[in-house]
Amino acid sequence: MDQETINFQGVLKGHAGWVTGIRTTAQDQNKVFSCSRDKSVIIWNLTQQEQQADTEEPMMGFMEKRLVGHHHFIQDMDISSDGAYALTASWDKTLRLWDLASGETETQFRSHTGDVLSVAFSSDNRQVVSGSRDKSIKLWNVIGVAKYELGQTTDTPHKDWVTCVRFSPNSEEPVIVSASCDWTVKVWNLQRCKLRFNLCGHNARINCVTVSPDGSLCASGGKDGKAILWDLNEGGSLSTLDAGKEINALEFSPNRYWLCAATGSAVKIWDLESKQEVGALTLQEDVEEAGANRSKRLPILCISLAWSTDGSTLFAGYTDNLIRVYRLSRADY
Repeated sequence: MDQETINFQGVLKGHAGWVTGIRTTAQDQNKVFSCSRDKSVIIWNLTQQEQQADTEEPMMGFMEKRLVGHHHFIQDMDISSDGAYALTASWDKTLRLWDLASGETETQFRSHTGDVLSVAFSSDNRQVVSGSRDKSIKLWNVIGVAKYELGQTTDTPHKDWVTCVRFSPNSEEPVIVSASCDWTVKVWNLQRCKLRFNLCGHNARINCVTVSPDGSLCASGGKDGKAILWDLNEGGSLSTLDAGKEINALEFSPNRYWLCAATGSAVKIWDLESKQEVGALTLQEDVEEAGANRSKRLPILCISLAWSTDGSTLFAGYTDNLIRVYRLSRADY
């Protein structure tokens, strides 16, 4: 039989604030993109480097370029499917479109009246969606014009902060999925810009939502410590997984039927077929300081996740400003 294990490999060190978002691209498996509360985006080159003198953890790559321009924390980011552009969402109430080759801002998106918490490209890169603390979801074109506000003309808008927005990759029936502090997940028909489903099941604020690679499912998680799997075709709840702690980020594996959750300081990985936990990635310092000293310091939390597009490597961003790199390996028996 084949047995897969996922092991810590090293870190990416360069941010001076919490690592709030991580993205990878199929165009270059040697690149990783991250955003942070230090108001910057870093493009990483994953060339193995020597172990650094100031840390016991090996550096897994180096900073190729830093993108600066936002005036407050960057909360979320996305990369265009051709790997040429980045989008960022910031507490300065703006979005930015970046040319990754030059590192310069192409467009600033100004319409939100509150901190922008989430942003995403459509699969064809022609549309942008954003969610904000102003409780709105805005649909933009790539030159920065806000074309539509979802739920604005009906009684279906979110009633609290919009924490996460994502496009489905399904081009036949494209939808936008949104999550909010009002405890609901909403599924919007993109072509008609109308609410399709209102998904209720959480009993606290929802921090994150992620859509499966085939566009048939989404998963949401938040303060109640539950990851709920939803059917995007029928609109119902399929299953609930208990993380035990608040969930800050969720990510489907690109090539396995797995769901990963950033929960507390750990990363939990569930097999969605068996509904069983197949892995838990914990920080070494949590193991070493499980005693009385633990309460004297703030815990290090995992708050962002991304898989490499081939599903072999998991990148996790933390509140100690580091990205930790985990790699799958297979032992054949």
